[in-house]
Amino acid sequence: MERDSSSTSSSSSPDEEGDRRNLLDESDSQIDRFRGSDETPLSSSDAAEQLPTFDVESLRSRLRRSFKLNLTKRQYIVIFLPLVLVVLYLSTDFSNYFFSVKVPDSVFRPNTGTVRAQESDLQALYLLRKQEIDLFSIWNHTISNLSTVEDVKSAVFRQLSLNRQIQNAILSPHKAGNFSIDGSSFGSPVGGCRKVDQKLTGRKTIQWKPRPDKFLLAICLSGQMSNHLICLEKHMFFAALLKRILVIPSHRFDYHYSRIIDIDRINTCLGRTVVVSFEEFWKKDKNRKKHHHLHIDRFICYFSKPEPCYVDKEHLTKLKALGITIGGKLDSPWEEDIARPSNKTAEEVETSFRSDDDVLAIGDVFYANVEREWVMQPGGPVAHKCRTLVEPNRLILLTAQRFIQTFLGKNYIALHFRRHGFLKFCNAKNPSCFYPIPQAADCITRLIEKVEAPVIYLSTDAAESETGLLQSLLMLNGKTVPLVKRPPRDSAEKWDALLYRHGLEGDSQVEAMLDKTISAMSSVFIGASGSTFTEGILRLRKDWGTASDCDEYLCQDEQPNFVADHE
Repeated sequence: MERDSSSTSSSSSPDEEGDRRNLLDESDSQIDRFRGSDETPLSSSDAAEQLPTFDVESLRSRLRRSFKLNLTKRQYIVIFLPLVLVVLYLSTDFSNYFFSVKVPDSVFRPNTGTVRAQESDLQALYLLRKQEIDLFSIWNHTISNLSTVEDVKSAVFRQLSLNRQIQNAILSPHKAGNFSIDGSSFGSPVGGCRKVDQKLTGRKTIQWKPRPDKFLLAICLSGQMSNHLICLEKHMFFAALLKRILVIPSHRFDYHYSRIIDIDRINTCLGRTVVVSFEEFWKKDKNRKKHHHLHIDRFICYFSKPEPCYVDKEHLTKLKALGITIGGKLDSPWEEDIARPSNKTAEEVETSFRSDDDVLAIGDVFYANVEREWVMQPGGPVAHKCRTLVEPNRLILLTAQRFIQTFLGKNYIALHFRRHGFLKFCNAKNPSCFYPIPQAADCITRLIEKVEAPVIYLSTDAAESETGLLQSLLMLNGKTVPLVKRPPRDSAEKWDALLYRHGLEGDSQVEAMLDKTISAMSSVFIGASGSTFTEGILRLRKDWGTASDCDEYLCQDEQPNFVADHE
C-alpha cells in the first residue's frame, strides 16, 4: 500500500511503529494469497493500482484538527479499520477475483505422487532388507552344503525375484498408465505370457460317420472322473474308427455324465447323431426286444493284463444289474499290459476291433496309447465345426463365468494345488513332484511377477493349515496376493444360482468340473505334475485358445529341496 512519508512522525512510539509495520506486512501477505499460489506475486505498485488507497496518517491529522482528538495510532486503527473494510467491500467488485483465481488442487488434497513415492520407498527398503537376509543365508550355507544344483538355481532365482520387486517398487511412482520396467504394457510383461497359437486349421482329423444300427458301449473304470473323461474321449476316437454310435455309460454303472458334460452338443457339432445316452439306447435297441434285455454281442478287452478288460467281478455284477447280458467270454486281440502300454496305430485298432455285431463293448482304454499326437492335438482327432467336441455342461460354464465376474475379473492365475494322497504318489517317482510349501510359494511368486495378476484362483484338496501357510508366503511388492476359493453357498450371492435351481448343487463331480472350467479360463495356469485333473484343464485351455506360454507345472524343472524317506 502506498503511503506519504511526510506523515510518519519520528516521535512515534515503538509500539505504534510495530503496529504499523505489522499491518502493512499483513496487507502485503493478504494480497499475495489473494492472487493465488500458482501465479506471480503482485508488486507493491501493482497492488496500489488494483486496490483503493487509504491514508491513515492524513485522516488522523484532519480529525485531530476538526474534533481536537488526541488518539494514538493503535486507537485510530481499532476505531476506523471496520470502516475501511466496509468501504472496500462496497466499492470493490470481488467477483472478478474469486472467479478468475485458480486455486491449485494441491491446496485441498495431498500430493498423491509424494505419497506414492513414500510408499514405494518403504516397499523397496523392506525388500532390500529381505534380500540382505537371504543373501546372508546363501553365504552361510556355502555351495558345498547345498544338496543339488537346483538348490543354487532356486536361491539365485529368489534373489532375481526380489530384485525385480525392488525395481518395480522404486519405479512405481514414475509409471504412467500401464508402464512396465522394460517400457512394455501390463498386457505384455517381462517374459512374454502370451496366448499360444494352436493352429487349429492344420490339424489332422477323421470323419465320424457311424452306421445307424451299430453301437459301441464305453467301459471306463480306472481312477476318478478326470480319468473317465479321458477314457470317454478315447472311446469317441475308437467309435469314429469303427463307424459306430457311442453309448454313454449309465450313471448306475459309471458317473452321471449328462450332469458334467454337454452330450447333446457333441451331436450338434458333428451335425449328426454320434452319441446317445444309455437310456436312449435302451429304448431303441432291437436286441432287447429279441432277448427281453439289453445284450452285448461282443465284449473285447484292450488290455489283457493284469486282468482282461480291467473289469472285476463287482463291475460285471453291476452290468448284470442293469439288465445287460454279455455274449461269449471276455477276450483281447493282443497281449497288452496296463503297466507297459505299447504304441498302436489307427490301422491296428480298425483291424483288431472290427466286427459286424450290432452291440460291441470295449474294455477300459484310459491307458491305451493309440496315435497319441493325433488324439491329444487341440480340438481332438475328430472333424467337427466347434472349437472343442467335449465341453462342460452349459450350466457349469455359465456358473464359472458368473464366479469370475464376481470374484476374479479378467486377469487372474489359476493354481491346481494337489496335496491329498499326493505325497506318497509323488515320492514314488524320481524326482518327486511334492514340494514343501515355502518352495512352492517361491515358484508361484516368480510367475506372479510375470503376469502381474491381482488374485490367484485356488483349486485344491489341501488342508487349511497348508493353504494358510501358502497364503502367508505369497507376497509381491510388500503386499499379499490373495488366494481365492469357491465359498460355501450363500443365498445372498447369486453366482451359483443356476446350479441350485437345477439340483446340481453339492454334487462333487459338478464342483470338480466347475473348478476345471474356472481354471481353464484363467490368464495363466499352474498345474500339478502327474495329475489327470491338471491334464484335463490343459486340454480345455488348448481347445478354447486360452493356453498361455507361461502355463506350467508347479516348480517345473525344479526338484523338491527336501524329500522324505520311503516306508
